[in-house]
Amino acid sequence: MISPLSLETLWLGRVDFAEALERQETLVQAKRADAAAPDELWLLEHEPVYTIGRTLDRSSLRGTEHLPHPLFPINRGGQATWHGPGQLVGYFLLDLRRYGQDLHRYLRWIEALLIDVLARYGISAATRAGLTGVWVEDRKIASIGVGVRQWVTMHGFALNVSGDLTAFDQITPCGIDGVTMTSIEKETGKSHRLEEIAATVAEKARTNLPAMQKHSTPTAAAI
Repeated sequence: MISPLSLETLWLGRVDFAEALERQETLVQAKRADAAAPDELWLLEHEPVYTIGRTLDRSSLRGTEHLPHPLFPINRGGQATWHGPGQLVGYFLLDLRRYGQDLHRYLRWIEALLIDVLARYGISAATRAGLTGVWVEDRKIASIGVGVRQWVTMHGFALNVSGDLTAFDQITPCGIDGVTMTSIEKETGKSHRLEEIAATVAEKARTNLPAMQKHSTPTAAAI
């Protein structure tokens, strides 16, 4: 039996990427074994790292020897990206059996959630056809990459809040040639504490979660 709809949100501060990955793996295993386990959203920040998803095409890395920070190949979809200080990372640990087992709706829900969050700060963001993530005109402000194991999710989104984005210059972010990365600070000219943005995301996620249950026709298979 799947437990009732709920979402526990946690602000973890700055966490080593390898540690966060291991903790996700442990919780995914626990949730697969216990259908009553609550869904969780972890909000945090990482020391600088690059990651790339499960793909044979690694051209978005432009090689690896030049990278100034560690590289982690991980079990998410998508090409190369960067995580580091000033970027809010959100890891969703959800049992999609509660929400119709629809991976595409899940991705669209994350995009809508982030667009709603950015509106709170006066930023008019949107999606772009055929490209997962969130954009401000032609500038990318949030990247999304998820992994799913027996309908239990891990990984999630990276929202650029403030700070130096030049680490993106060493790769082709998300495999999109010529993309410009932006942040809340760049778009508004104002600085915000990461914990403040995290609190807004947590509030919006809990409020918007019921939308995930709409039109709950299962898809054929999970990734």
